[in-house]
Amino acid sequence: MAPAQSKMVMPALLRERTIRGVVSQLTSLYLNNRTRISRAVYITLLVALINRVRNAIAEQKAASVREAVQRAKKVGTTAAVDDDDEAASIKKKKKKVELNREFFCSLLRLLRIVVPGWRSKETRLLISHSIFLVIRTLISLKVAAMDGAIVKALVKGNGREFLKRIVWWMLIAVPATFTNSMLSYHQAELSLRYRTRLTQYIHDKYLSQLTFYGISALDDRIKNADQLIAVDVAKFSNSLAELYSNLAKPLLDMTIYTLSLSKSVGGEGVVFMSLLVQLSANVMRALTPPFGKYVADEARLEGEFRFQHSRLIDHAEEVALYAGHEAEKDTLDKGYFTLIKHVNYILRRRFYHGFMEDFIIKYFWGALGLMLCSVPVFVKIPGQAVMNMGDRTESFVTNRRMLLGASDAFGRVMFSYREIMELAGYTSRVSSLLEVMDDIQSGHFEKKLVSSSGTEDNAAVLKGRGKVVESKDIKFIDVPIISPNGDVLVKALSFSLKQGDHLLVVGPNGCGKSSLFRILGGLWPVYGGTVYKPPFTDIFYIPQRPYLSRGSLRQQIIYPDGLRTMRSKGITDADLLGVLRMLSLEHLVDLYPEGWDAEAEWRDVLSGGLQQRVAMARLFYHRPRYAILDECTSSVTLETEKVMYENAKSLGITLMTVSHRRSLWKYHSRILQFDGQGNFVFTKLDAEKRLQLEDEKEDLEVLLRQVPEIERRIEELTAA
Repeated sequence: MAPAQSKMVMPALLRERTIRGVVSQLTSLYLNNRTRISRAVYITLLVALINRVRNAIAEQKAASVREAVQRAKKVGTTAAVDDDDEAASIKKKKKKVELNREFFCSLLRLLRIVVPGWRSKETRLLISHSIFLVIRTLISLKVAAMDGAIVKALVKGNGREFLKRIVWWMLIAVPATFTNSMLSYHQAELSLRYRTRLTQYIHDKYLSQLTFYGISALDDRIKNADQLIAVDVAKFSNSLAELYSNLAKPLLDMTIYTLSLSKSVGGEGVVFMSLLVQLSANVMRALTPPFGKYVADEARLEGEFRFQHSRLIDHAEEVALYAGHEAEKDTLDKGYFTLIKHVNYILRRRFYHGFMEDFIIKYFWGALGLMLCSVPVFVKIPGQAVMNMGDRTESFVTNRRMLLGASDAFGRVMFSYREIMELAGYTSRVSSLLEVMDDIQSGHFEKKLVSSSGTEDNAAVLKGRGKVVESKDIKFIDVPIISPNGDVLVKALSFSLKQGDHLLVVGPNGCGKSSLFRILGGLWPVYGGTVYKPPFTDIFYIPQRPYLSRGSLRQQIIYPDGLRTMRSKGITDADLLGVLRMLSLEHLVDLYPEGWDAEAEWRDVLSGGLQQRVAMARLFYHRPRYAILDECTSSVTLETEKVMYENAKSLGITLMTVSHRRSLWKYHSRILQFDGQGNFVFTKLDAEKRLQLEDEKEDLEVLLRQVPEIERRIEELTAA
């Protein structure tokens, strides 16, 4: 059997020697041309990178062209269908949150707000933060080398060298911990600075040109501006500050660690492992759920849930009177469980994604790293000296430490993709707020209209815009009056009012009285015709339920002025007390020890009648040329009403009143009467004659109501 076995073994040995020879020749050929091969690989990677950048730029240009074409088509379609419901639904279609050109444009706009210039404090913080990031990476390299030296001393059994390395390791911990603390401080400070800049910018736009009113009353694209300003701006700022640290440091670590590793284990191994890592990263990216969209939807649902609670608080009295707590509970529960259902869905997606991410990043890439670190042990790198056991151990530990740092950095880069998607969600919501505010300030509104006559009939009126001219007197020329839901209440209203002509506006509910004053106050756009009116500061509005601000008693009288403005006008507290005496309100100053500086929740402290008298005192303080009084005496006595109107007229204020109380007729000289059918009458008001006519009308109505009873009695008498 021995000769036969030897015959079988010989071919196997020959094949093994042949394979070894081929491998040896290839290895020798590679080592002899290693420099040229490395240069070719690096040049190829550089060309591939340049080509990829060119393709990305070309895709962005093509995307911008497609968006321009779509916008042109949308404009054409909208004009063709006259704001049809389908076109409106297209406009209101939710935007998909993704890393596209729109996201980068929105982010660039927000960056210009939070970092206004190179000399700003935010720029100095970013530069300081970047310096500490570089220092932290260099310290990490030093610590990796020191770890290898400590293990080398331990393997050699050199106790003195070991203790010396430990002392140095403890000393370098001082700047390392200081650097980490500074990085945390810079990140928190940047987040705070970003939020401050963005909040101030939004407040400036939100509280100018009545934008806050337009968002809530004239446009329905944003339901919860308070949520966006108070919560989403903070989340965006925090996410942006975190992203810089979580993206800049890993990229820096990857670059420095990769260069150091390539010197130790050869650039080819690093390139080969990078290709495998890139391949697995592409797989992960393809399987990553759209977390940015999830975050945006979660923030929207959170805002809607909060808005429902705010709405219940605002209308608590009405809900209580209707005993609607069960219906409101169902609404709140539905909003909450919709939110929780979405959050649970996100948690499930994150569970599966985290499982995949941890396996690939921690274990698959870890196995590749161990293979890379073993290269100096099993393969002789050209130009590297012969190493003993201690040198090999030091090299392995140092390389592994750097590899773990690079792997951790790459993992954070991969994790940052999810953070970027979350940032995209916050960016989308904050930028949508800015876009809507820009549209409102430019006079563009988007509101879903539910007109009783159909928006098609009113489309021409709704699309038009009239002209507003500043004037001393008030004059409307063919101005359409539109209701909030899109109904044309009056197609062409025309009247004129000079200073001193006190106007009474009457008519049934929903006839256009409030809409008229909203146009006059500049709250609503003018859809046609021409409006001549005084500047905004010359018109003062007092609603049925006046607004009482937070602050002192003095601030309730001088609102919206501040104490400094009041002093600049030369008005003293004694003058304010005189105003209160006109309305028998001087006792309010004596109710509190602080006097004028007393602060309270005045809406709860004062009764409805006292609130209306405080609002009238506010009117007497400002003394405007015109005053709009919307049922503002409904909770006061006739005697108090008389004092209020007579003092207002004596101060030279032209009154425009909405009221059904006959007692007010005598204070007005003009009347504008709507019939609720689109018609109106504007004429002089003879209060005495009108009262006589109204009394006669009521007497006749009483007689008419008695007619059926008289007819029935006549029939009974006839039958008898």
